[in-house]
Amino acid sequence: MWSGPRNLSSAMMYAFAQRADCAVWDEPFYAAYLQASGIDHPMREAVIAAGEADAVKVAQACLGPIPQKKTLFYQKHMTLHMVPSFPRGFMRSCTNVFLIRHPARVVASYAKKREAPTLADIGFVQQAALFDEVAGWLGHAPPVIDSADILDKPLESLTKLCDALGISFDPAMLAWPAGPKPYDGAWAPVWYGALHQSTGFQQGESALPELPPAYGALAEAAMPHYERLAAHKL
Repeated sequence: MWSGPRNLSSAMMYAFAQRADCAVWDEPFYAAYLQASGIDHPMREAVIAAGEADAVKVAQACLGPIPQKKTLFYQKHMTLHMVPSFPRGFMRSCTNVFLIRHPARVVASYAKKREAPTLADIGFVQQAALFDEVAGWLGHAPPVIDSADILDKPLESLTKLCDALGISFDPAMLAWPAGPKPYDGAWAPVWYGALHQSTGFQQGESALPELPPAYGALAEAAMPHYERLAAHKL
């Protein structure tokens, strides 16, 4: 599952983790991304220490074996983590899905956790490039799902997604217990506060947030990438 940050991605990971047949992995390339880019993120050193900083080893692990002898392996990937030097061949052995969210909502949420985000920080450009790369391999558009649709109609949206993946829908995906999870990344204390209070998908999105000029310009710059993928959503 390829998305940018603040994009319902962790809630989707929680949903798939409720399946008895599914193992999950939270942002496998995060440590490698921080190490390679030198960028400053909250808990940077702790994230690097807790993860695998060698992108080649991460890519190999993405191919399996699947943990706990499960039959499905849900990998929550951030598009911005896939710097150009990282191997992408593993993606050809995976089913790649693209999770999108309106840029204004992403920017508003991200800015609460980390000040002065840039276009590169929110992942829309990288997501569009990865989408094009996967579409080129497949000869058609890969599955795209919008977070707004998931929140509006969780049952219908997750059923559509499971159909697109060729797996059966499991009603257990609609709810999870509150609190931290053993599969949370090391960064969860900074980023997952609201999620840990949840027990399922909240119903519907609120009105689009009003953004200050600089953040509004950032959301506007991301819109063409969002809209292009949204044209292919389930």
